[in-house]
Amino acid sequence: MSRDIGVWIDHQKAVIVRVTGDEISESTFRSGVGAHPRYSGSENAGGEKQYEARNTQDLNRYYDEVIGHLGTPDAVLLFGPGEAKLELRARLDRSALAGRMVAVETADALTDSQIVARVRDHFTVLH
Repeated sequence: MSRDIGVWIDHQKAVIVRVTGDEISESTFRSGVGAHPRYSGSENAGGEKQYEARNTQDLNRYYDEVIGHLGTPDAVLLFGPGEAKLELRARLDRSALAGRMVAVETADALTDSQIVARVRDHFTVLH
């Protein structure tokens, strides 16, 4: 029996959808990463550098949490509206899950029901 996972992700939220045979489950994780503040002028360059370092650490923890919840799937679909899916893919490519990537797709903001349907449809076509 196949164990497939779809991950819709942006910098604020990840929805993980597990498809095992006819069973589908989902879980949601929040990053806690806030919006990027606007800095102007060279006197604020230190503040922006501190923000970027903290933001990178927060995102790395978030991606590690998401990866930790993937388990050992047979295949992984990553999708979402921005750069987070590519950043997560880069981390997955350096992990034990490197060979399990099926696709990385761009997708708009979706409801949880739409995310589940997209993952189910994607893996139904593959199997």
